[in-house]
Amino acid sequence: MSKVLVFGHQNPDTDTIGSAIALDYLLNELSHESEAVALGKPNDETAYALDYFRLDVPRVIETAADEVSEVVLVDHNEAQQSVSDIEEVKVKAVVDHHRIANFKTSDPLYYRAEPLGCTATILLKLFKEHEVTVPSDIAGILLSAIVSDTLLLKSPTCTPEDVRAAEELAEIAGVSLDEYGLNMLKAGADISEKTAKEILNDDAKTFDMGSETVRIGQVNVVDTSDVMLRKEDILEEMREETREHDYGLYVLLVTDILESNSVAIVDGPGYRQFEIAFSKPLQLNTVDLEGVVSRKKQVVPPLNDVFSKR
Repeated sequence: MSKVLVFGHQNPDTDTIGSAIALDYLLNELSHESEAVALGKPNDETAYALDYFRLDVPRVIETAADEVSEVVLVDHNEAQQSVSDIEEVKVKAVVDHHRIANFKTSDPLYYRAEPLGCTATILLKLFKEHEVTVPSDIAGILLSAIVSDTLLLKSPTCTPEDVRAAEELAEIAGVSLDEYGLNMLKAGADISEKTAKEILNDDAKTFDMGSETVRIGQVNVVDTSDVMLRKEDILEEMREETREHDYGLYVLLVTDILESNSVAIVDGPGYRQFEIAFSKPLQLNTVDLEGVVSRKKQVVPPLNDVFSKR
């Protein structure tokens, strides 16, 4: 069997990197030849987790077809979030926890999607189903993914399965769930050395909504004022990227990991659709979103509903 590349979405987060590493390990244990790679440099939070559990950083690729004919996708399925030449390779399998959108293949494939808070939770189930023991370092990176995607189990996307998985993985990894989790989140919350472009794009995804393309970034902080003081620079970068890519709306969700609230910075032709989706007026391109911490569950669905009705 030929080698496959395993990777997550562009602007990789901890779930994307962690799930790719874990699935690569599982596939090799099951006698498949695979390699975990990334579509970008890991962010500070992910780098902290990889270093803590002494795991190698996956190499970054820009294209896949020049190396392999088949790939495995984790933590995404939408083509615009994937490798640039995704149409030139065969998608052999997908393991994901997001909506299914704009996805089609010419051949049958293995597709595992569950409405859970994190792809890593599904990966733990796959290890058990195949009766493969989870080593401590793999448990650690899977735990890190769950902590990241659920904001230490506080996000509305978090399910009882995610909680049980996190507790089990923390025990295997030999760490305190709360202590390790908070330290990891804080490691990714320091934006003092980041440019406006990095703040916008370190964790950003592009979505097709109706006839528009919507860009939604998210940055986790311990004090939202750290970002708001740089709002004008961020808006200038937003407008430049919107002109370049013709975005119908650009949103940056600034999430306070301690208070579990967010502030949204919004720009683009579809700003009125944002106001309709959240029943709140924007004031100088910003709005407080109390209790909103999840892009997937609390931001994408209401925006998609509004744009799909245009």
